[in-house]
Amino acid sequence: MHSIKDAARTSKCVLVVAGFLLLALGIAEVVRASIYEVVERRQFSGSIAPEERGAPAARPTVGLAIGTIEIPRIALSSIVVEGDGEKQLELAAGHVPETAFPGEPGNSGIAGHRDTVFRALRLIRKNDEIAVTTHRGKSTYRVTSAQIVQPGPIQVLFPTKQEVLTLVTCYPFYFVGPAPQRFIVRADRVADRSKQ
Repeated sequence: MHSIKDAARTSKCVLVVAGFLLLALGIAEVVRASIYEVVERRQFSGSIAPEERGAPAARPTVGLAIGTIEIPRIALSSIVVEGDGEKQLELAAGHVPETAFPGEPGNSGIAGHRDTVFRALRLIRKNDEIAVTTHRGKSTYRVTSAQIVQPGPIQVLFPTKQEVLTLVTCYPFYFVGPAPQRFIVRADRVADRSKQ
């Protein structure tokens, strides 16, 4: 009888310790992402030189911060790094390398995880403004659509003649495990108010 109670007590202790370890790992990941965000924002904001604004963008190295993305209405704010691999998306949103650089003519793609930097995209609406700031300056976009597509070759990232921004994340937002679909936000570039 004692061995069953002892085994149950031991099992309970193991489960509690495992729960605390998982919680600690989750907290450590959030802290790591927060520290990364602060450091990268500080380095990025200090590296914008006025003479670089409007200059042709050199293609950055994968993993380096290229800018920030802000969607004020839904309180989304993230550093953007070059690359859309797992390592890049662990801590930030990632510019899809095969797409146009933000602020250049064409279709600029930015990807992010649905359970970290792009979680707030579930609240996006048509006409929301998106600001992308790079070393070239700030580009403002207005949301024109949001759609759900199947994974695979994503046609919404194909080149365009007009300046557009395409945000990509997994869907559904609260799905446990690898999500079966993709959530796509499309936004058109709007004229710079200072030039109007």
